[in-house]
Amino acid sequence: MAHHVSRSSVSKIFPEASWQRIVFSEFESTLTSSSRPFPCVFGVTGLRKDQLRFAFPDPLTPESLAPLLADYVANAREFGRMTSLVVFGRPGPVQPLGDYQSRFWSLLDGLERLDAAPRPASIPRELDTDHWEFCFGGEPIFVVCNTPAHVLRQSRRSTSFMMTFQPRWVFEGIMDTDSPAANRALDQVRRRLHAFDAVPPSPQLGHYGAPGNREYQQYFLDEENQAAGCPFHQLGRSHDDNTTQKKGKVA
Repeated sequence: MAHHVSRSSVSKIFPEASWQRIVFSEFESTLTSSSRPFPCVFGVTGLRKDQLRFAFPDPLTPESLAPLLADYVANAREFGRMTSLVVFGRPGPVQPLGDYQSRFWSLLDGLERLDAAPRPASIPRELDTDHWEFCFGGEPIFVVCNTPAHVLRQSRRSTSFMMTFQPRWVFEGIMDTDSPAANRALDQVRRRLHAFDAVPPSPQLGHYGAPGNREYQQYFLDEENQAAGCPFHQLGRSHDDNTTQKKGKVA
């Protein structure tokens, strides 16, 4: 089974010309650039402090990703306050942005179907609510998707299909409220986005739990600042019933 690894382990495990090293090197260069600061201060700090973990499942499927994510969630607090799990897929020909979006949501849906842990009682199953968040292994997790099809929104671009899983507790006391400190943190991210992207920051970016905020709209951002859609009313099967019927789609 594939494992998640630390920053220093990538160069020890994967040969220099491997696709794993190539996509990781691009990621590392982007986050460590001093001339063009990356907007996500959490990711930058996590990389600098060696708190991020990386995985390269091939093929990237719910079945290959689920055990990696389960192990990460179980040990994440040991990695540090700014940890995230960054998952890279094998590079291939560039697809339309909508194809990557469909792949992203299918992966999350598949993960929820494989998750044996109870969903936290405080997190609703319905996506179209203020407090919904993707959950796995009993932990709420903020998820970000980067793709090769993102051109204008460079902050969401990667040579390969890439997913970042950030435990909700990483944001506690920083960006999970509408406090002055949280607003300053979000303003800093937006200022960096203005300088980094060729499109204005998405109007969907907001604080978890704030009235009208929708976390799922922030997971996969388009190039034109349109409200992001999700093909699911809720992800996965309910753990509260025994049905195997797929949930209805959002109208």
